[in-house]
Amino acid sequence: MHSLSAFFVGVLFGAGLIVSGMTDPSKVIGFLDIAGSWDPSLGLVMGGAVSVGLIAFYVARRRTTAFLGGTMAFAERQIDRRLILGSLVFGIGWGLAGFCPGPALVAFGAGYDKAVVFTIAMLAGMALFELAERFLNEGTR
Repeated sequence: MHSLSAFFVGVLFGAGLIVSGMTDPSKVIGFLDIAGSWDPSLGLVMGGAVSVGLIAFYVARRRTTAFLGGTMAFAERQIDRRLILGSLVFGIGWGLAGFCPGPALVAFGAGYDKAVVFTIAMLAGMALFELAERFLNEGTR
């Protein structure tokens, strides 16, 4: 049952990304280009997403157990170099390509050439990060 509900939530999320235009890199870049011909329409999409996220985090914080069992553990609230660098890389990639991971996967599934290239590069970057983490962690043992 869990897999079926996860599938339908994923389909709903993907449909929402398509309807909102988040899978169109030119629309995303138009939103990010505040000095040029700025398109503020995705601000409503982001506002809606942040609103839903705030409610979800409020509900989650009040719980004593996780939704799938276990205990609740929230991420550290520490802003460190890894967080700053990761945010910068994410933002630069989003601004250059017009994709972030969710919309890229939806566009990849729809067969958009740019999304295929972006997704392959994203997966390569993730693999490279994992290798670097393993190498750095072995050096600290």
